[in-house]
Amino acid sequence: MTGTPEGDLDLLFQIWVTLVGLAFGSFLNVCIARMPEDRSVAHPPSHCPACGHKIRWYENIPVVSWVVLRARCSGCGTRISPLYPTIELMMGALSLLLYRHLVETPTLENMGAWALYLLFVFILVGSTFIDIRHYIIPDEFSIFAVPVGFFGVMALDFGGYEGPNAMAWQSSAYGALAGGGVLLLTIGAWWLVRRVEAMGFGDVKLLAMMGAFLGAAPAVPFILVMACFLGSAVGLVMMVRRGGGLSTQVPFGPFLAASGVIYLFFGEAIIRNWLPTWSFVYG
Repeated sequence: MTGTPEGDLDLLFQIWVTLVGLAFGSFLNVCIARMPEDRSVAHPPSHCPACGHKIRWYENIPVVSWVVLRARCSGCGTRISPLYPTIELMMGALSLLLYRHLVETPTLENMGAWALYLLFVFILVGSTFIDIRHYIIPDEFSIFAVPVGFFGVMALDFGGYEGPNAMAWQSSAYGALAGGGVLLLTIGAWWLVRRVEAMGFGDVKLLAMMGAFLGAAPAVPFILVMACFLGSAVGLVMMVRRGGGLSTQVPFGPFLAASGVIYLFFGEAIIRNWLPTWSFVYG
């Protein structure tokens, strides 16, 4: 303990939000495995895909169970991918970092902001792993989440939240329109020039969702510029290694997601220090 009531309370909240993040990561593993196959994430309960062994509650404790079971199913001994605890640890860390970034004191409005943006990074992490593996972004993680972002931002606005990433609810609506619209224009222009699709419509819907959570300006242009930079760098490396030329296929969703996380945590600082012409947005 820290020795002061305020410090002890903050420490307890940090432990709690980390545990919540780990639990979110456990559920996210289910979403990543089932959503691309249009299977329910609620039924049937978690089970081993190799032997059908129903996973008991004590075999489903984030990270701990994977270690205790030595990364093997207790029913058939099939190896359990290290991706499962990796995603759980990632969500636990992101949840804690969000709390430290957004919550100066654990008031209702500050904790509401933490909850909303924990859901946001949950969606981004899930979209990333699904897009890498299947080259798709589920609608549940994109267009269906737009109203969640919009009404979440509206609730924070009306509730008086004034911390990092605070915005008027109108900015959320503009962000969804701008995020989807700018990529639609990009796809259309690329088609006219080269008669090929520049990217999938899943990316359009994903950026619309991100605009709903983060607002229009400067979030949408920042995310697009950063995603193009990251995508180009990784794409060049893959082209050299695989020798595929410009036809090398690289999913764009993970770069949008990574750029969204960068903006969420560091966007304001980056813009103020490196993009002064955009700083008028922050006053």
